[in-house]
Amino acid sequence: MKNRLVVVGTQWGDEGKGKITDYYASGADVVVRYQGGNNAGHTIAFDGQKFALQSIPSGIFNPHIKNIMANGMVVNPVSVVSELEALEARGVTDYKLFISDRAAVVMPYHSVLDGAAESLKGGKQIGTTKKGIGPAYADKFDRIGIRMGDLLDPDYFAVRLRDALEIKNRELEMFGCRTFSFDEIYGQYMELAGRIGKYICDTSVLINDEIEKGSKVLFEGAQGVMLCIDHGTYPYVTSSSPTASSVPLNAGIAPRYVDNVLGVCKAYTTRVGEGPFPTELDGEVADYIRERGHEYGTVTGRPRRVGWLDAVVLNHTRRVSGINYLALMLFDVLSGLDTVKICVAYELDGKRIETMPATIPQFQRCKPVYIELPGWKEDISGIKSFDELPQAAKNYVRKIEELTRTEVAVLSVGPDRLQTVTLKDIF
Repeated sequence: MKNRLVVVGTQWGDEGKGKITDYYASGADVVVRYQGGNNAGHTIAFDGQKFALQSIPSGIFNPHIKNIMANGMVVNPVSVVSELEALEARGVTDYKLFISDRAAVVMPYHSVLDGAAESLKGGKQIGTTKKGIGPAYADKFDRIGIRMGDLLDPDYFAVRLRDALEIKNRELEMFGCRTFSFDEIYGQYMELAGRIGKYICDTSVLINDEIEKGSKVLFEGAQGVMLCIDHGTYPYVTSSSPTASSVPLNAGIAPRYVDNVLGVCKAYTTRVGEGPFPTELDGEVADYIRERGHEYGTVTGRPRRVGWLDAVVLNHTRRVSGINYLALMLFDVLSGLDTVKICVAYELDGKRIETMPATIPQFQRCKPVYIELPGWKEDISGIKSFDELPQAAKNYVRKIEELTRTEVAVLSVGPDRLQTVTLKDIF
């Protein structure tokens, strides 16, 4: 048994990472969000209740778990306060939260710039949530960003804010957007610092201390590997890397401490936003899957695009993220279909390929090569073991393992944490 598990999405996000993280968090001492911001929606259901988290780690419901927002995140203090207030209003008041003093801060001008940049792209929009995540990461790498630790030093924060506004207000003017005054932001963020300052600390030290003690640490990714800034369908990607490979940098730990990676994938494929999607469906089957799977964005409410499972995508994400096991989610959604399909290769300009092209024009020309398997009619939402599955459903799971050379460790057959079947104990 290994003590450090990374949970990553293997598709374009929305795979059910929140549920799986919550499922494994019950046995964890620490849960770490290592990238992304409040553009990520994690839905968690238990005890007849449903919670939608955006930036808070999924272990927040357990008072014994240390929940860490690590340095690889971009943190919107307004969103954090709002999420905490919403949780507390529903009785979640006993929790342990830690926010990295090195995490970048999402500022008010970031969301305005995000929306303005998207509008200029016309028909070539990325499909961002317009929450300022990309501009916040851009400022981080342009070295004009503000970090959470800066909020604890009012004088230094004032210097950093003035310097940033000199540049950001000029950018806003270029876009024809309203500018921001120093006073309106400074006062608001100093008030926010007073509310969440107690959570801000050096989380790298905290995580390493826990690892040295032998604690069980769960690293929780946002979005999915196909949205990775390096290995995803660029430019239709997020602004960080959700891969397990990014955990050491984004959490401040040594690479040797990442010793197990669970890839979360739906039993089919979805994506929100723009970009190529070789197995995308429309018509009755797409509508059937979308409605049964409630495929609408947690944060945006946008209908998700729906398609068959893509083994080319899974093998790409397995390779670049070092995935050891798979968690197969929303498996029950496929019940009732006469047949199910899996994409095993692409046809690109008349040639069969089994890897994902790097450029959008090539990926757009890829046509899926399918295998077709018998479906099953039985309701599987109440099963407690793999043996209870209909034979056709078992065959579907085993075919995925064969195609990806990766063992399925977990099956999810419903939204509640109790509707989870463990095939192999990995954490």
